[in-house]
Amino acid sequence: MSDLHTLSVAQLAAGLKHKDFSSTELTQHFLTRIQQHDHAINAFITVTPEQALQQAAQADTVLANGKGTALTGIPLAHKDIFCTLGVKTTCGSKMLENFVAPYNATIVEHCQNAGLVMLGKTSMDEFAMGSDNESSYFGAVHNPWDTSRVPGGSSGGSAAAVAAGFAPLATGSDTGGSIRQPASFCGLTGIKPTYGRVSRFGMVAYASSFDQAGSFGKSAEDCAYLLNVLAGHDPKDSTSAKKDVPDFVANLTAKRHTSGNQDKPLAGLRIGVPTEYFGEGLNSEVKARVEAALQQYEDLGATLVEVNLTKPEITLATYYLLAPAEASSNLSRYDGVRYGYRCDSPKNLEDLYTRSRSEGFGAEVQRRILMGTYALSAGYFDAYYVKAQKVRRLISQDFAKAFENCDVIASPTVPTTAYPLGASLDPMAIYLGDIYTIGVNLAGLPALSHPIGFDKQDLPVGLHLIANHWQEDTLLQTADAYQQVTDYHQALSPLAHL
Repeated sequence: MSDLHTLSVAQLAAGLKHKDFSSTELTQHFLTRIQQHDHAINAFITVTPEQALQQAAQADTVLANGKGTALTGIPLAHKDIFCTLGVKTTCGSKMLENFVAPYNATIVEHCQNAGLVMLGKTSMDEFAMGSDNESSYFGAVHNPWDTSRVPGGSSGGSAAAVAAGFAPLATGSDTGGSIRQPASFCGLTGIKPTYGRVSRFGMVAYASSFDQAGSFGKSAEDCAYLLNVLAGHDPKDSTSAKKDVPDFVANLTAKRHTSGNQDKPLAGLRIGVPTEYFGEGLNSEVKARVEAALQQYEDLGATLVEVNLTKPEITLATYYLLAPAEASSNLSRYDGVRYGYRCDSPKNLEDLYTRSRSEGFGAEVQRRILMGTYALSAGYFDAYYVKAQKVRRLISQDFAKAFENCDVIASPTVPTTAYPLGASLDPMAIYLGDIYTIGVNLAGLPALSHPIGFDKQDLPVGLHLIANHWQEDTLLQTADAYQQVTDYHQALSPLAHL
């Protein structure tokens, strides 16, 4: 029982079904691990042991009656950006330090209905603005592979929780790479679905036309299990798409069976390799691991084809005009009047607004609000914001053109492996960490990162796979074919060995 945290979601589901252990025992195992080891990681902002054990007991009753879903009784952690009834939702900010939502986000509701057990809320960069999880008001999160390094961001708490063996699954949100980059740094599989595939209702907004919820797990199969629960149309979210949701797990299993006896299970799959993503700034060890992974994909029958995408530096500039502009608008609601942090003894309304916002928001959030406000201001709106929107359309067109010649696009997820905590990187150097991931959000495409090995310091390296709209199945099945012949996704962090 001491190694329950090393099992896959499918193994946990089978164990619960066959009564090898109960949901209560499983939940207690993860709660004990959090209690014993999270002081070294700081993955959680809030742990909810009483609620978790109550939900686990309910799951045990359902399972005893021979009912329930594939995930009934399995614990998970939610990123602290999703509203949870009766439990604090802070977004990693002083601004919302004591905010308790009066309702559940749609995906939280979906998880409860599926019988999943919530262990707690995980840390994140403040308002999801960051790539290293150091901007959280509640302190930096540490990478379980090397606690002196960052886990990536903004969903660093969720990634660290799964990599440390604190939860088998976790939710995350991805605005410019916030699921895929921490997945790469923490040796996990993380998927950002197509924009509109998963409801954004109850997810605190950073940049509304970019934000999308997704899942973390050890493997593509684990992610498929959670995505089955998260996906689907929601009338409460005007950006939610009325699209049929395939059974990702069943389709992945079927793909395995049909290609299980074949030497080349990916025969016919065309993988596009963008030359623009292999240039200056890419770490040589990361590049070598990516090239080895692409060779493995060739061995599995896939064909590599060269494709052209918008230069990453153009994509980066576009994103850092548009996303902060949306953030500046979205975060104007935190004014010290209705909810959230309010400064002491304001002299007048202007003082209330000014001090509440300057005291409640951290440096990175303030920086992005100012960038966004500038881009939207009179005299600059046409020169910057409108022009960036036009470039965004061109970026989408470049992806569409690339998909005429391939089924999946592959690149590095991040230019480097996890860097040290407290590394005095300037904002631009941090922003460059998103250089391969942000184009996907500009175009609303689905993408996934999966582990492909380690550098010389035993730090994980991830491969980034991008598919066309609504093709999450293709991503999951492609990554799964790779994971059937490799074991990088099964590697445990030093902390998960404890």
